[in-house]
Amino acid sequence: MIHRLLAAMMALVVALPVFAAPAGDDTTDRYADGRNVIAGLDKIETPHGVQETFEVTLGGARQVVNVRGADRGNPILIYVHGGPGAVEMPFAWAFQRPWEDYFTVVQWDQRGAGRSYPLNDPKTLAPTMTVDRYRDDTIELIEQLRQKYGKKKVFLLGHSWGSVVGMAVAAKRPDLLYAYIGMGQFIDPVEGERNGFEWTLQQALKDNNTAAVKELKALEPYPGDFAGDRIDGERKWAVHYGALFAGRQDGDFYYRLPHLSPDYSSADIKAWGEGSDFTIKLVAPLMAKASFRSLDHLDCPIILFEGRHDELIPSPVAWSWFERLQAPDKHFVWFENSGHMMMIEEPGHMLGALLQYVRPLAP
Repeated sequence: MIHRLLAAMMALVVALPVFAAPAGDDTTDRYADGRNVIAGLDKIETPHGVQETFEVTLGGARQVVNVRGADRGNPILIYVHGGPGAVEMPFAWAFQRPWEDYFTVVQWDQRGAGRSYPLNDPKTLAPTMTVDRYRDDTIELIEQLRQKYGKKKVFLLGHSWGSVVGMAVAAKRPDLLYAYIGMGQFIDPVEGERNGFEWTLQQALKDNNTAAVKELKALEPYPGDFAGDRIDGERKWAVHYGALFAGRQDGDFYYRLPHLSPDYSSADIKAWGEGSDFTIKLVAPLMAKASFRSLDHLDCPIILFEGRHDELIPSPVAWSWFERLQAPDKHFVWFENSGHMMMIEEPGHMLGALLQYVRPLAP
């Protein structure tokens, strides 16, 4: 069975939504033929290509990393997934393959998430689930990848919750990055949640949706204490009105994708659901204090990709911050037909933006 959104965490990603994983079940083998077809299609056969999955230890926690690219000579692009706990590895087959002709793309299941979740004792892991630890895990991962693949710098792409982690890395260690790319960039939890809530409420009022209006009004004053159930209550209707996927009332089609992933078994999918529950409970309460509003300077280039219809992490908040930001180079790219998931909603535009604004920054 497929779970719906697990609460989007607050925002740190938001206000970042936290997406829940589909539960594993005994019928997953019916997808085996499909997985084999996709594995064959996506197999990298180029002479200097790389396609490997391995385990690393970051901050004392064992974590799983997947690396794919048509040419090891290309620059590394690390995808920092959302959530927290919303891994992207099992979805990457649906959009990432074209990127791999121009970048060596790294998908990484963060501590407590996806395939990394069962590798560590949850009781030992729990006290380490902090924003600073995620940031430092990322820095350690960059250092290990630089050594393994002989690179001086990398590109870092943070999506949703991952944009919190990514921005924190860019602020602390810009020397490691050719550029930072933020997708659905988190800036301020309180402002973002308030803006998203007001938008959602207005959609419900225009729609004469009495059930939605009643449920949303019951959450006021919003966001309050950023409790997971409150965020989940708002996300239910925000997603219904297209804040996640523009023009769609839910993301069910998206949450089925992992069943066809060559990189995820039914046991991995089950671990994803368990890791999401574990992670959200620990990290969501920290979100209210996470803000980049006072950050007005970065020492590395920055590119923001924003969905025009993203009301989970409202893009106008990122735009107003971006206007006053000082950086060696900066670009703001609008995805006019997207909500929060532009890599799925506008994959051609995404590839074009990566080639136009990102790839030229590496030698």
